Amino acid sequence: MKKQLGLFDLTMISVSFVIGMGIFRAPINVARATPDVITYFLCWLAGGLVAFCGALTYAEIGSRTPATGGYYKVFSYAYHPSIAFAINCIILVSNAASLGMVALVGAEYIAGILFPSAPNIKTIEIITAIVAIIIFYGVNMLGLRMSSRTQNVLMLIKIGLVALLVLSIFFADPAPRIQPEGVISPTMKEYIKAFGIGLVAVSFTYGGYQQTINFGEEIKNPSKTVPRSIFWGMLIIVSLYLLVNYAYVYVIGFEQLKESKNIAAIMASKVLGSKAETVLSVLLFLGVLAYINGSLLSNPRVMYAMSQDKVLPSFFSSTNKNGVFSTSLTVFSLIAVLVVFWAEEFDKILSFSIFLDCFGMALSAGSIFYFRRKTKHLDGTGIYKMKLYPLIPIIFIAAYAFVGTSIALDYKKNDHAALIGLSVLALFMLLYFIFYKNTKKKVL
Repeated sequence: MKKQLGLFDLTMISVSFVIGMGIFRAPINVARATPDVITYFLCWLAGGLVAFCGALTYAEIGSRTPATGGYYKVFSYAYHPSIAFAINCIILVSNAASLGMVALVGAEYIAGILFPSAPNIKTIEIITAIVAIIIFYGVNMLGLRMSSRTQNVLMLIKIGLVALLVLSIFFADPAPRIQPEGVISPTMKEYIKAFGIGLVAVSFTYGGYQQTINFGEEIKNPSKTVPRSIFWGMLIIVSLYLLVNYAYVYVIGFEQLKESKNIAAIMASKVLGSKAETVLSVLLFLGVLAYINGSLLSNPRVMYAMSQDKVLPSFFSSTNKNGVFSTSLTVFSLIAVLVVFWAEEFDKILSFSIFLDCFGMALSAGSIFYFRRKTKHLDGTGIYKMKLYPLIPIIFIAAYAFVGTSIALDYKKNDHAALIGLSVLALFMLLYFIFYKNTKKKVL
């Protein structure tokens, strides 16, 4: 592998994995779940704290095991191969589904601007989403250097969009405070339940940074660059999220936020006036392109790592003349394109995806206990070693266990997402024992 990624490149990739469309939608769900503005901000603060704990944990994991497709490698070393296979297969499908859905959301914004009077706008949106995926499939086929530079530009635009929303604080009058009528003060049990439900949406907006460790062998000085990029990336993300949520509450109002739609458009109109819709739609679409490109960058590397371990066919590790994992990239892109055709059903599996993410995040972070013991000889050689161990990974694992439990307990609203998630996980493990039962556990 050529070492092509520096600190700035990897930081921008890390930020792109996290800042997707969630921050423009999830605040509504968090506001609806929480009884007051204090609990609302506690959810975001707790999410930021958990994200920092996760960032520090994955920084050390990535520093101790710098390998391409590192997120898979973590499972293959620390757990039974069936768990590595099952969880990574689920994560890959879930990520492709998320990519397809986000592409369609971006197409909804831009299609109305490009074709304002088109009779069949839904078809145009589907075509636009597919074309966006195909274009960035082509960009990634040109090599890591090209796709990384493209990512840097798109991420700066996306950060600028979030900054634009924050600027509305200085251009808009504060929203009037509305006290809901006939509301009884919730009990402590109801507060805890509300906090858990709110944290589900918050965790969705903060997730993704762990994929940074997928680029291990392609990073310049990975033992230092990986932890620094994750740390600086999370510092940017947490700061922006807290600022933009303060802006939402300041400009729109907490009670009004619960019933608002297109909150980004409302905020942008405070700064840009009548031109807000057009400018915002273009910026949001460019932000979506950053997510598409970042996802196409990372996920094929997981498929490559699985192929190297012989739990996927060998052709998934094949590369083109530019060093791109062409087969893995093609398959992943095709799955995303197929999702676009049935994306209207994707919202129904949101809790399902988050529940599976809870499994993946908790288990992958838990591998730090294994790597600390097995790579003790690396201590003092320049690798990153977090302070407050083991408290930091324990906080992170406990938080995702809490989120997963909240989804499981709210099974009626979530259409039994936890039960379905466990069933799918068991199915992939069964497939492993049918086809790959002789694969041995990786040993450091």
